[in-house]
Amino acid sequence: MTGGPLAAEQLRAWLALIRAPGLGPVRARRLLERYRDPVDVLAAGAANWRAAGIGDSLHAGLKSPDWSAADSDQRWLEAADRTFVTLDDPRYPARLREIAAAPIALFTLGRADLLDAPQIGIVGARAATAQGRENARSFAAGLVRGGFTITSGLAIGIDGAAHRGALEAQGTTIAVCANGLDRVYPARHRELAHQIVEQGLMVSEFPPGTPPRAEHFPRRNRIISGLSLGVLVVEGARASGSLITARLAAEQGREVFAIPGSIHNPLARGCHALIRDGARLVESPADLFEELGLPPPESIVSDPTEPEARDPLQARILAELGHDPVALDRLIEKLNIPIATLHEALLALELSGRVSAAPGDIFSRIEIRR
Repeated sequence: MTGGPLAAEQLRAWLALIRAPGLGPVRARRLLERYRDPVDVLAAGAANWRAAGIGDSLHAGLKSPDWSAADSDQRWLEAADRTFVTLDDPRYPARLREIAAAPIALFTLGRADLLDAPQIGIVGARAATAQGRENARSFAAGLVRGGFTITSGLAIGIDGAAHRGALEAQGTTIAVCANGLDRVYPARHRELAHQIVEQGLMVSEFPPGTPPRAEHFPRRNRIISGLSLGVLVVEGARASGSLITARLAAEQGREVFAIPGSIHNPLARGCHALIRDGARLVESPADLFEELGLPPPESIVSDPTEPEARDPLQARILAELGHDPVALDRLIEKLNIPIATLHEALLALELSGRVSAAPGDIFSRIEIRR
């Protein structure tokens, strides 16, 4: 359903305008500001398109729209949980409308009422560390307990952990996609996507059938930051998509937050660079509430210290690991115990989520906040 008062002819014209090759949101918005109705935009003709600054190379897509694809999109929208929200629809999120190159319309799947909910974007590395994923999960859980919706990009790594943290805490989350909503990318997040639709919302500016392409991800990122009051970067290399999202957030007047990490972790360097450039350093969800001038909920103000290991040997291993990765040989040397005994204890810690192993027999402690 469209959920709005769009007549069938208008809806068809909106869908055709979105699919006009090469037009993009900036030129499309320019045409809509001039003619208001997409039906009139498509009927304006070459001279008027040219007067609106639309080059001749783009006229073919306006003169002969892909009506077959528009009709297919219209059929996709007929299901009850699917919504099409145009720029002039009162349900279009106010924060997103403010940004440069705002999408002229959004396809949604799930709870469209969340579009205007207070949101925090959480982004970071796809190849995240175990500690990074745990940080994303715990921050997301703390933020939803304080009334925020978590917005991210459904990618593996930090994005997926943030979505799961929000869902596990019985909160709401929005996944902004770089492809049409008739498919899930990455495919391994199919089950997660179904959970998000049940408890939250999936959003895309791309019509059904659109595959994920490299150039779509920066466009997705501007929507993540545009919907949000602020963006938290959990982990990221100095040249990464998460830092692009942070830059877009700053340009859009949003707050940028970053979690510091070990100087030995290359995925902490992006966060450190953001902090040097003025991003707010945060170590807990309570810090983020404070930076926004909001009182944190009591549930995240309490002592966040991780639970102690009950097994004495496991406690010794955690103490020796500290906060930086440690090689197995170094652990054997420091603990002075048989390697078989150490392997058994490390495996137990891995299974309990307290330790992660990396190639080369490198082990890292994972701090867990509940």
